[in-house]
Amino acid sequence: MSAILSYLLSQTNLPESSIKNTLQLLDEDATIPFISRYRKERTGNLDEVQIGEIVTYKEQFEALEKRKAAILKALKEQEFLTPELKKQISNTSDLIALEDLYLPYKKTRKTKADTARENGLEPLAKIIMAQNTRDLEAAAVTFQNDTISSTDDALEGARHIIAEWVNERADIRNYLRNQLERHAQIATKVVKSKKDEEKAQKYKDYFEWDESLARIPSHRFLALMRAAEEGFIRLKVEIDDDKAFQNIENRIIKSNNACADQIQMAIADSYKRLLFPALSNESLGAAKDKADNEAISVFAKNLRQLLLGSPLGEKRILALDPGFRTGCKVVCLDENGGLQHNETIYPHPPKNDTKGAMRKISFLVDAHKIEAIAIGNGTASRETEQFIKRMQFNRNIDVFVVSEAGASIYSASKIARDEFPNYDVTVRGAVSIGRRLADPLAELVKIDAKSIGVGQYQHDVDQTKLKNELDRVVESCVNTVGVNINTASVPLLSYVSGIGPKLAENIVAYRDEKGAFASRKEILNVPRLGAKAYEQAGGFLRIKDGENPLDDSAVHPERYDLVEKMAKKLKVSVANLVGNKSILKEISLEDYVTDEVGLPTLKDILDELEKPGLDPREPAKAFTFNQNIRKIEDLEVGQLLPGIVNNVTNFGAFVDIGIKESGLIHISNLADGFVSDVNAHVTLQEHVVVKVLEVDIPRKRIQLKLHKLNA
Repeated sequence: MSAILSYLLSQTNLPESSIKNTLQLLDEDATIPFISRYRKERTGNLDEVQIGEIVTYKEQFEALEKRKAAILKALKEQEFLTPELKKQISNTSDLIALEDLYLPYKKTRKTKADTARENGLEPLAKIIMAQNTRDLEAAAVTFQNDTISSTDDALEGARHIIAEWVNERADIRNYLRNQLERHAQIATKVVKSKKDEEKAQKYKDYFEWDESLARIPSHRFLALMRAAEEGFIRLKVEIDDDKAFQNIENRIIKSNNACADQIQMAIADSYKRLLFPALSNESLGAAKDKADNEAISVFAKNLRQLLLGSPLGEKRILALDPGFRTGCKVVCLDENGGLQHNETIYPHPPKNDTKGAMRKISFLVDAHKIEAIAIGNGTASRETEQFIKRMQFNRNIDVFVVSEAGASIYSASKIARDEFPNYDVTVRGAVSIGRRLADPLAELVKIDAKSIGVGQYQHDVDQTKLKNELDRVVESCVNTVGVNINTASVPLLSYVSGIGPKLAENIVAYRDEKGAFASRKEILNVPRLGAKAYEQAGGFLRIKDGENPLDDSAVHPERYDLVEKMAKKLKVSVANLVGNKSILKEISLEDYVTDEVGLPTLKDILDELEKPGLDPREPAKAFTFNQNIRKIEDLEVGQLLPGIVNNVTNFGAFVDIGIKESGLIHISNLADGFVSDVNAHVTLQEHVVVKVLEVDIPRKRIQLKLHKLNA
């Protein structure tokens, strides 16, 4: 069994054959979406989460092996590498244990113990550790020299060496790790010189704080770390020092003489100067990793829900980016999100050109056959919504309030400049608002996921880990939905399995030069898009009204022959087979099982033939806030209000109730009973009804209770 396979089996509960075959597919540059969708027989029907788990542990194993190689090389160069040490390092499967093995040889700077050894005091340290000398003072005298002028100096140097030995003992380090893991408290004290600063007030609750490090929630730990980083509090880790001292002494001291006294002092020095600082920092690092992982998980869940938010679809949309003094930027978009018209209206103070603004909107709605209106949820949003809803149109037009989170970042980005080189940021921002209504996924992939604003402490977590996880979520969402290759932007195409940024640019350049793709096969004509990329991407790219009806489905091109065989057996064309439930019921899947294609894949094909290209997302629904609530001062305890969940955290959910400040439904107010998982009760962008529990106007805080979900 290979080392990596053995490691993965020890870290997961997945079958050996599933792990082995998944590793082979990953080595063949297959992507997670492709493997989970089109290689179910080889993986034993693993889903994206399980395959992602294999990828994560594979990366951990590779990092461990890389570190082992670096340590072995360093030890060999320093001539410390023995066969026994090499075997120990090679057999280690834990990074902390690996670093403990390397610790005695890892010298980044000259230590007090190094100086003592140079002064010839290591033999004295060994005498003390043997604990059997009757006259330690006499023994210490023999170590005096030009540098060591007294027995006190000699004994102090020997203690430095002993302290380092104590620090390097794996059993002692593991004991202290265990104590820190089980009993450590994280404690804070306010920095008095900064406690009255305005920025410090948001951390006021943590000026004097004490909590179990093992049980502290991730959001609170990250808040404490940020407060310490910004200099408002001092933070430390505490355990029962006396108990720790006693345990270490019991492991080492076996006598009751002068040697024992020296060892006791060396242990105290080692604990205070070496062991506890290093291991408490290690425990903080472990807590940070845990908090990062939880925060990243929350962000990833929210991002998935946001990206898979309800699309309005291919509709003609009028979008408004609201404003007071600068006016409301208006754009008209066609069914494909193309910009048809833009201008600015001034329905609000200070200009108050309400009548003129109404005339312009009415004209644009009729001229561009507008089917829906999108309004950004920023400044002047509620006023603009009320202005629009006062108008009478010749037909029913739904009005939607759309989140602007990250829109300003998109409008100033290179992507936006390339799309609209002749328009300023205000026009680009309004276009983004309209496109978000039509297809949130297609628009939001253009923005750095961290800027969308649906996480907790996303700027405080490991940025590399965060980016990798969010990229994986975006890739999953894009491939779950599928992409229309004839309308997709470069950023959207770049997340398609097997494509990437460069091939995405090539696809769009080919499309611009040659026109729309007529078939999936034509994709192979794109420069540098070879058979491997086509294999990975083919099933996720859609072609509307193409030559082959299967091109607008999730049926992979490699299975077209199989579908044609089904159609031939039923004596119908593929076109007549697609979407025809009565005929599809006659298919016996067992008749088509082969060594390569099993029932999982066949069932997927049949499901897709029933509803080809079906968007898995729910369609968008219009929503209206309470028109009487415009600012926090309008709120009263006991009110029932409609709202939209705009952020989900481990401690509760934030809800947009139509004013500047979002309200919080604390986890304890999501249901009458105990709640362990916020996501089990609410999801991002969900329409809810909430009850106002508390309004703190000075602190701009609103406490809510989930009253009921809208039907």
